Amino acid sequence: MKSIQSRLLCMLIIFILLPYFLSVLIIYHYTKENVEKHELAKNKEQLKESSAELQQYFNELIHLPYILYRDAELFQIFNNERKNITYLEKSIQHFYLMREEMKQVRFYLDKGKESITVYNAFVSSSKSQPNLLQQPYINKLYSSNQKEIIEAPHPLENYNNTAIVPQSDHTEVITIHHKITDVFSGDFLGVISMDIQLDEVSRIAGDLIKHKQEKMYILNENNQIIFSNDSQTIGQPVSKQVLKVINRQVESEDIVLSKTLTEPLDDWQLVKITPKEVLFQEVRQTTYPSIIAGIIVGILGFIMVSFITYKITNPIKQLTTKISAITDSYTTIPFNDQRHDEIGYLEKQMKEMMNRINDHIDREYKLELENKENQFQALKSQVNPHFLFNALQSIGTVALKSDAPNVYKLITALSNMMRYSMQANNWVKVRDEIHYIESYLSLQKERFQHPINYQIDISSKLLDMLIPSMILQPLVENYFKHCYEKGFTTAQLHLFGERWESYLYFTVKNTEATMKKEAIDQLRKSIYSSIPPTQMATEHIGLKNIHERLVLNYGEKAGIEIDNWDEQGFIVEIFIPLDEQHIRKGE
Repeated sequence: MKSIQSRLLCMLIIFILLPYFLSVLIIYHYTKENVEKHELAKNKEQLKESSAELQQYFNELIHLPYILYRDAELFQIFNNERKNITYLEKSIQHFYLMREEMKQVRFYLDKGKESITVYNAFVSSSKSQPNLLQQPYINKLYSSNQKEIIEAPHPLENYNNTAIVPQSDHTEVITIHHKITDVFSGDFLGVISMDIQLDEVSRIAGDLIKHKQEKMYILNENNQIIFSNDSQTIGQPVSKQVLKVINRQVESEDIVLSKTLTEPLDDWQLVKITPKEVLFQEVRQTTYPSIIAGIIVGILGFIMVSFITYKITNPIKQLTTKISAITDSYTTIPFNDQRHDEIGYLEKQMKEMMNRINDHIDREYKLELENKENQFQALKSQVNPHFLFNALQSIGTVALKSDAPNVYKLITALSNMMRYSMQANNWVKVRDEIHYIESYLSLQKERFQHPINYQIDISSKLLDMLIPSMILQPLVENYFKHCYEKGFTTAQLHLFGERWESYLYFTVKNTEATMKKEAIDQLRKSIYSSIPPTQMATEHIGLKNIHERLVLNYGEKAGIEIDNWDEQGFIVEIFIPLDEQHIRKGE
């Protein structure tokens, strides 16, 4: 196979490279000094532009909370003159959405000593934080005349310890704390803390870095590293050796360029450290044609371009034209895969790629149709839970007036379940989960009009511990679906909860319905696998959901186990590690 690469390489060496490097050797020493000065001036200008852009960016972020001063109703809430949680939550949410780089926002209201956070556009419930002003940065801001203070980069902190912030989110953020005061009296009202992702800072600073050997630092007034192209040093104090190099206290071959920033980043520094050989390597590697060398290179270049255009690159141009004709819709291009060189190989590969794209478009079109159908069905099935809850309360009132206490009792149980289901994604006490199960069992008793044998045995030490909601009730529901409704009406349901060593342990079992060993093995495989569920796992989707929620909230040490019990029943075991970060006493 004739190689286009080898022919092109020979022509480049003969017609371009030799004359090119000869001209470089002749005139290099005449232009080196001027080019070095140009490179230094260009780097200084880049440093100046990046400094101005960085100051402008932080100026926008720091002054962002001043927009809130226009909202009189919000300041009435800060002054504790009125209680409107809904308006406060909407205001916080709107403020969060104003900048896409905001990872988390906390509003601290000093009047009530409580805070509310927003993460990923979700607003948490308020939490009492009487000691917030004792935190170092907050205390420094509160005790000074400053309106804001910038906290050095740190991993994202779950301010209110809520479930809306995943345990796995350790995004590096820089926090801007803004002091909220009364416009007229100057009284302290609270603090807004904005956790800002470093992506935009990285983009601005990254424009300075052209080579991996270069180093860049943004230092605050305390010589802490706000950002660096070495991510391991972000948030740490700059080393003494680097500080001496920056302050030119030691001799160094490196070229140090620094710029002291001004308001709002007073006494901050933007520093770029470049090895000398890196800064001027383009000078050493670049050619500087003289008039004669330029004419010779121009003539040889014209001959080379003409020859390549008609003898070599024409197939490449044809292939480029064919490739450019491929769009994101169904396409048919007549690729020629009969050639026996690199172009023929590329044509063959492009033809196969086009066929794969066409197949992918067909699949995506079908998936889009199915997705629209699913969205339509989902919209049809949506019902406002608050409306249903209020309607049930109204029906219960009518039942009492009509002297139907049993009906009122059932409706009360159902409304309690509705109320509980509204907080399906929250952390709840074990006590509340048990109450929810008891309401569910009372409804099932009335439904079947037959005694239901069940026993709930939960240690009193567990009742005030917090767990994710809806991890026990689906197991009780499975008892009716796979045991009671299958004819095992005398089977006993037993719900047990206890603390064993370093684990919180729950079991739900029945005393009659079992599964074959092969079916249990297949179900285990589906539950613990990350691939889409099989048909059997779909029937037991609640088990898989419980397991995945436990692993998500507590890590790999948590989960569920399933097995037959005593050869005449079925048991599901839930185990949760007793970690202070996950299991907490309710206050």
